[in-house]
Amino acid sequence: MFDRRRFSVRLAFAALACCFSADVALAQTYPTRPIRLIVGYAPGGINDQMARIIAEIMGKELGQQIVIENKPGAGTAVASTFVAQSDPDGYTVLLGTVSLAINPALSPKLTPKNPLTELMPVGLALQSPFYLILAKSLPINTVGELIAYAKANPGKLNIGSAGNGSSSHLVLELFNNRADTKMTHLPYRGAAPMVLDIIAGRLDGAFATPVDASPALEGGGGKAIAVSSLEPISLRPDLPPVAKTLPDFKGVFWAGLFVAPQTPAPIVAILSKALATATADPALKAKAAERGVTMLTGGPDALRDLLTSETEIWGKLIRDANIRGE
Repeated sequence: MFDRRRFSVRLAFAALACCFSADVALAQTYPTRPIRLIVGYAPGGINDQMARIIAEIMGKELGQQIVIENKPGAGTAVASTFVAQSDPDGYTVLLGTVSLAINPALSPKLTPKNPLTELMPVGLALQSPFYLILAKSLPINTVGELIAYAKANPGKLNIGSAGNGSSSHLVLELFNNRADTKMTHLPYRGAAPMVLDIIAGRLDGAFATPVDASPALEGGGGKAIAVSSLEPISLRPDLPPVAKTLPDFKGVFWAGLFVAPQTPAPIVAILSKALATATADPALKAKAAERGVTMLTGGPDALRDLLTSETEIWGKLIRDANIRGE
Protein backbone atom coordinates (compact mmCIF):
# COMPACT_ATOMS: atom_id res chain seq x y z
CA MET A 1 0.00 0.00 0.00
CA PHE A 2 1.34 3.41 -0.99
CA ASP A 3 2.29 5.52 2.07
CA ARG A 4 2.13 9.15 0.89
CA ARG A 5 3.59 10.57 4.11
CA ARG A 6 6.58 8.21 4.10
CA PHE A 7 7.18 8.94 0.45
CA SER A 8 7.12 12.71 1.13
CA VAL A 9 9.66 12.34 3.93
CA ARG A 10 11.96 10.28 1.71
CA LEU A 11 11.60 12.86 -1.06
CA ALA A 12 12.50 15.67 1.33
CA PHE A 13 15.58 13.81 2.57
CA ALA A 14 16.62 13.11 -1.01
CA ALA A 15 16.31 16.81 -1.86
CA LEU A 16 18.39 17.77 1.18
CA ALA A 17 21.02 15.19 0.26
CA CYS A 18 21.11 16.53 -3.28
CA CYS A 19 21.57 20.11 -2.06
CA PHE A 20 24.25 19.04 0.39
CA SER A 21 26.11 17.15 -2.32
CA ALA A 22 25.91 20.19 -4.60
CA ASP A 23 27.27 22.46 -1.86
CA VAL A 24 30.14 20.08 -1.17
CA ALA A 25 30.96 19.83 -4.87
CA LEU A 26 30.89 23.63 -5.17
CA ALA A 27 33.18 24.04 -2.18
CA GLN A 28 35.69 21.59 -3.66
CA THR A 29 36.30 23.96 -6.57
CA TYR A 30 35.73 27.33 -4.84
CA PRO A 31 37.08 29.84 -5.59
CA THR A 32 37.53 29.70 -9.35
CA ARG A 33 37.58 33.45 -10.01
CA PRO A 34 38.47 36.70 -8.17
CA ILE A 35 36.48 37.64 -5.09
CA ARG A 36 35.16 41.13 -4.38
CA LEU A 37 35.62 42.60 -0.90
CA ILE A 38 33.13 45.45 -0.45
CA VAL A 39 34.23 48.27 1.86
CA GLY A 40 31.72 50.89 2.99
CA TYR A 41 34.33 53.61 3.34
CA ALA A 42 36.26 55.82 0.93
CA PRO A 43 39.72 54.75 -0.27
CA GLY A 44 42.71 55.70 1.83
CA GLY A 45 41.22 55.53 5.31
CA ILE A 46 42.18 53.05 8.01
CA ASN A 47 39.36 50.64 7.10
CA ASP A 48 40.36 50.66 3.46
CA GLN A 49 44.02 50.18 4.40
CA MET A 50 43.31 47.21 6.66
CA ALA A 51 40.92 45.65 4.14
CA ARG A 52 43.62 45.70 1.48
CA ILE A 53 46.19 44.05 3.75
CA ILE A 54 43.72 41.37 4.84
CA ALA A 55 42.62 40.79 1.23
CA GLU A 56 46.20 40.28 0.06
CA ILE A 57 46.88 37.54 2.60
CA MET A 58 43.49 35.87 2.14
CA GLY A 59 43.97 35.92 -1.63
CA LYS A 60 47.24 34.04 -1.33
CA GLU A 61 45.58 31.51 0.98
CA LEU A 62 42.65 31.00 -1.41
CA GLY A 63 44.68 31.07 -4.62
CA GLN A 64 42.57 33.86 -6.11
CA GLN A 65 42.82 37.64 -6.12
CA ILE A 66 40.54 39.55 -3.76
CA VAL A 67 39.61 42.89 -5.28
CA ILE A 68 38.59 45.82 -3.07
CA GLU A 69 35.48 47.75 -4.09
CA ASN A 70 34.75 50.93 -2.11
CA LYS A 71 31.06 51.72 -1.77
CA PRO A 72 30.76 54.51 0.82
CA GLY A 73 27.46 56.12 1.73
CA ALA A 74 24.52 56.07 4.16
CA GLY A 75 26.60 55.07 7.16
CA THR A 76 27.98 52.01 5.27
CA ALA A 77 24.42 50.89 4.41
CA VAL A 78 25.16 51.15 0.68
CA ALA A 79 27.90 48.53 0.98
CA SER A 80 26.08 46.21 3.38
CA THR A 81 22.87 46.30 1.33
CA PHE A 82 24.84 45.52 -1.83
CA VAL A 83 26.30 42.39 -0.24
CA ALA A 84 23.05 41.35 1.45
CA GLN A 85 21.34 41.36 -1.97
CA SER A 86 24.22 39.72 -3.89
CA ASP A 87 24.32 36.14 -5.13
CA PRO A 88 25.02 33.70 -2.25
CA ASP A 89 28.08 32.21 -3.91
CA GLY A 90 30.95 33.55 -1.77
CA TYR A 91 32.30 35.86 -4.46
CA THR A 92 30.98 39.05 -2.87
CA VAL A 93 32.19 39.66 0.70
CA LEU A 94 31.52 42.58 3.04
CA LEU A 95 33.87 44.23 5.48
CA GLY A 96 31.07 44.81 7.99
CA THR A 97 31.67 47.09 10.95
CA VAL A 98 30.09 48.27 14.19
CA SER A 99 27.73 50.37 12.03
CA LEU A 100 25.75 47.15 11.45
CA ALA A 101 24.94 47.18 15.18
CA ILE A 102 24.19 50.92 15.20
CA ASN A 103 22.10 51.55 12.08
CA PRO A 104 18.97 49.49 12.91
CA ALA A 105 18.17 51.72 15.91
CA LEU A 106 19.75 54.93 14.61
CA SER A 107 18.26 54.93 11.10
CA PRO A 108 15.49 52.30 10.88
CA LYS A 109 14.77 53.13 7.24
CA LEU A 110 18.21 51.99 6.12
CA THR A 111 18.79 48.48 4.82
CA PRO A 112 19.63 45.85 5.80
CA LYS A 113 17.06 46.38 8.53
CA ASN A 114 18.18 43.27 10.41
CA PRO A 115 21.81 42.42 9.65
CA LEU A 116 21.58 39.43 11.99
CA THR A 117 19.32 37.67 9.47
CA GLU A 118 20.12 39.50 6.22
CA LEU A 119 23.85 38.83 6.31
CA MET A 120 25.83 35.69 7.10
CA PRO A 121 28.88 36.06 9.38
CA VAL A 122 32.24 34.72 8.20
CA GLY A 123 34.54 35.76 11.03
CA LEU A 124 36.10 38.50 13.14
CA ALA A 125 38.75 40.75 11.64
CA LEU A 126 39.84 43.64 13.84
CA GLN A 127 39.04 46.22 16.46
CA SER A 128 40.32 49.71 17.22
CA PRO A 129 39.71 51.58 20.46
CA PHE A 130 39.21 55.30 20.81
CA TYR A 131 41.56 57.62 22.61
CA LEU A 132 39.89 60.09 24.93
CA ILE A 133 41.72 63.22 23.81
CA LEU A 134 41.46 66.73 25.25
CA ALA A 135 42.77 70.14 24.31
CA LYS A 136 46.17 70.54 25.92
CA SER A 137 45.09 73.79 27.58
CA LEU A 138 42.51 72.05 29.77
CA PRO A 139 43.70 71.43 33.35
CA ILE A 140 42.49 67.82 33.19
CA ASN A 141 44.80 64.82 32.98
CA THR A 142 42.77 61.83 34.17
CA VAL A 143 39.31 60.39 33.63
CA GLY A 144 38.50 61.06 37.29
CA GLU A 145 39.43 64.72 36.88
CA LEU A 146 37.34 64.94 33.70
CA ILE A 147 34.28 63.54 35.44
CA ALA A 148 34.70 65.90 38.39
CA TYR A 149 35.14 68.92 36.09
CA ALA A 150 32.16 67.95 33.90
CA LYS A 151 29.90 67.52 36.93
CA ALA A 152 30.99 70.87 38.37
CA ASN A 153 30.46 72.54 34.97
CA PRO A 154 27.49 70.80 33.30
CA GLY A 155 27.27 71.49 29.58
CA LYS A 156 30.44 73.58 29.52
CA LEU A 157 32.73 71.03 27.89
CA ASN A 158 32.23 70.67 24.13
CA ILE A 159 33.16 67.18 22.93
CA GLY A 160 33.24 66.45 19.22
CA SER A 161 32.53 63.39 17.13
CA ALA A 162 32.98 62.31 13.52
CA GLY A 163 29.24 62.78 12.95
CA ASN A 164 25.87 62.39 14.58
CA GLY A 165 25.31 58.71 15.32
CA SER A 166 28.92 57.78 14.53
CA SER A 167 30.69 55.32 16.79
CA SER A 168 32.74 58.16 18.30
CA HIS A 169 29.48 59.95 19.16
CA LEU A 170 28.00 56.86 20.77
CA VAL A 171 31.11 56.28 22.88
CA LEU A 172 30.71 59.85 24.18
CA GLU A 173 27.05 59.19 25.00
CA LEU A 174 28.05 55.97 26.73
CA PHE A 175 30.57 57.92 28.80
CA ASN A 176 27.97 60.57 29.74
CA ASN A 177 25.56 57.79 30.68
CA ARG A 178 28.01 55.82 32.80
CA ALA A 179 29.70 58.82 34.44
CA ASP A 180 26.44 60.78 34.92
CA THR A 181 27.96 63.80 33.15
CA LYS A 182 26.50 66.31 30.68
CA MET A 183 29.23 67.14 28.21
CA THR A 184 27.90 68.82 25.06
CA HIS A 185 28.14 66.89 21.80
CA LEU A 186 29.32 68.73 18.69
CA PRO A 187 29.08 66.62 15.51
CA TYR A 188 31.56 67.20 12.67
CA ARG A 189 31.65 65.94 9.10
CA GLY A 190 34.43 63.46 9.72
CA ALA A 191 37.25 63.16 12.21
CA ALA A 192 39.78 65.40 10.45
CA PRO A 193 38.04 68.78 11.03
CA MET A 194 37.22 67.71 14.58
CA VAL A 195 40.87 67.04 15.38
CA LEU A 196 41.93 70.30 13.74
CA ASP A 197 39.60 72.20 16.08
CA ILE A 198 41.16 70.45 19.08
CA ILE A 199 44.61 71.48 17.86
CA ALA A 200 43.39 75.07 17.42
CA GLY A 201 41.78 75.14 20.87
CA ARG A 202 38.25 75.58 19.48
CA LEU A 203 37.08 72.18 20.78
CA ASP A 204 37.59 70.72 24.25
CA GLY A 205 37.99 67.10 23.27
CA ALA A 206 36.75 63.97 21.53
CA PHE A 207 36.87 60.21 21.35
CA ALA A 208 39.04 59.50 18.30
CA THR A 209 40.77 56.43 16.92
CA PRO A 210 44.56 56.36 17.31
CA VAL A 211 45.01 57.11 13.59
CA ASP A 212 42.59 60.04 13.66
CA ALA A 213 44.00 61.38 16.94
CA SER A 214 47.65 61.31 15.86
CA PRO A 215 47.80 64.85 14.34
CA ALA A 216 46.60 66.36 17.62
CA LEU A 217 48.99 64.29 19.71
CA GLU A 218 52.03 64.67 17.47
CA GLY A 219 51.43 68.38 16.92
CA GLY A 220 51.15 69.09 20.60
CA GLY A 221 47.69 70.67 20.52
CA GLY A 222 46.01 67.75 22.21
CA LYS A 223 46.65 65.10 24.83
CA ALA A 224 45.30 61.58 25.30
CA ILE A 225 44.22 60.69 28.83
CA ALA A 226 42.63 57.25 28.36
CA VAL A 227 41.68 54.51 25.93
CA SER A 228 38.18 53.07 25.44
CA SER A 229 39.13 49.38 25.27
CA LEU A 230 39.06 47.18 28.34
CA GLU A 231 42.84 46.75 28.22
CA PRO A 232 45.72 49.08 27.30
CA ILE A 233 47.01 48.76 23.73
CA SER A 234 50.60 48.18 22.64
CA LEU A 235 50.80 51.48 20.76
CA ARG A 236 50.24 53.45 23.96
CA PRO A 237 50.67 51.12 26.96
CA ASP A 238 50.87 54.20 29.20
CA LEU A 239 47.23 55.10 28.57
CA PRO A 240 44.88 53.63 31.17
CA PRO A 241 41.52 52.27 30.06
CA VAL A 242 38.46 54.35 30.88
CA ALA A 243 37.31 51.12 32.53
CA LYS A 244 39.85 51.68 35.28
CA THR A 245 37.59 54.51 36.49
CA LEU A 246 34.25 53.34 35.06
CA PRO A 247 34.27 49.54 35.50
CA ASP A 248 33.56 47.49 32.35
CA PHE A 249 33.41 50.59 30.14
CA LYS A 250 34.03 49.54 26.56
CA GLY A 251 33.38 51.26 23.26
CA VAL A 252 35.45 50.14 20.28
CA PHE A 253 35.26 50.17 16.51
CA TRP A 254 35.25 46.61 15.15
CA ALA A 255 35.04 44.88 11.79
CA GLY A 256 34.40 41.39 10.45
CA LEU A 257 33.58 39.68 7.18
CA PHE A 258 30.06 38.81 6.02
CA VAL A 259 28.49 37.25 2.94
CA ALA A 260 24.96 37.02 1.58
CA PRO A 261 22.49 34.78 3.41
CA GLN A 262 22.11 31.25 2.07
CA THR A 263 25.78 31.09 1.10
CA PRO A 264 26.71 27.37 1.35
CA ALA A 265 28.28 26.47 4.69
CA PRO A 266 31.37 24.84 3.10
CA ILE A 267 32.17 28.10 1.29
CA VAL A 268 31.71 30.13 4.48
CA ALA A 269 34.08 27.71 6.21
CA ILE A 270 36.72 28.18 3.49
CA LEU A 271 36.50 31.98 3.76
CA SER A 272 36.56 31.81 7.55
CA LYS A 273 39.71 29.69 7.55
CA ALA A 274 41.47 32.06 5.15
CA LEU A 275 40.45 35.05 7.28
CA ALA A 276 41.77 33.39 10.44
CA THR A 277 45.08 32.76 8.69
CA ALA A 278 45.26 36.43 7.73
CA THR A 279 44.39 37.86 11.15
CA ALA A 280 46.94 35.58 12.83
CA ASP A 281 49.73 36.61 10.44
CA PRO A 282 52.58 38.16 12.50
CA ALA A 283 53.43 40.78 9.87
CA LEU A 284 49.80 41.86 9.61
CA LYS A 285 49.45 42.04 13.39
CA ALA A 286 52.56 44.24 13.55
CA LYS A 287 51.25 46.60 10.85
CA ALA A 288 47.91 46.78 12.62
CA ALA A 289 49.51 47.53 15.99
CA GLU A 290 51.32 50.50 14.44
CA ARG A 291 47.88 51.94 13.69
CA GLY A 292 46.44 51.15 17.12
CA VAL A 293 44.47 48.24 15.66
CA THR A 294 44.18 44.78 17.21
CA MET A 295 43.56 41.80 14.93
CA LEU A 296 40.83 39.43 16.09
CA THR A 297 40.45 35.71 15.45
CA GLY A 298 37.05 34.07 15.65
CA GLY A 299 34.69 32.30 13.28
CA PRO A 300 31.05 32.84 12.29
CA ASP A 301 29.66 32.13 15.77
CA ALA A 302 32.02 34.63 17.42
CA LEU A 303 31.06 37.36 14.94
CA ARG A 304 27.36 36.58 15.30
CA ASP A 305 27.64 36.80 19.09
CA LEU A 306 29.49 40.12 18.85
CA LEU A 307 26.93 41.62 16.47
CA THR A 308 24.09 40.40 18.71
CA SER A 309 25.51 41.89 21.90
CA GLU A 310 26.59 45.16 20.25
CA THR A 311 23.15 45.59 18.64
CA GLU A 312 21.57 45.32 22.09
CA ILE A 313 24.05 47.70 23.76
CA TRP A 314 24.03 50.46 21.15
CA GLY A 315 20.34 50.07 20.38
CA LYS A 316 19.40 50.67 24.01
CA LEU A 317 21.74 53.66 24.27
CA ILE A 318 20.36 55.21 21.07
CA ARG A 319 16.77 54.79 22.22
CA ASP A 320 17.43 56.01 25.77
CA ALA A 321 19.34 59.09 24.57
CA ASN A 322 16.86 59.68 21.72
CA ILE A 323 19.66 59.87 19.14
CA ARG A 324 18.58 60.25 15.51
CA GLY A 325 20.59 59.68 12.36
CA GLU A 326 21.39 62.54 10.02
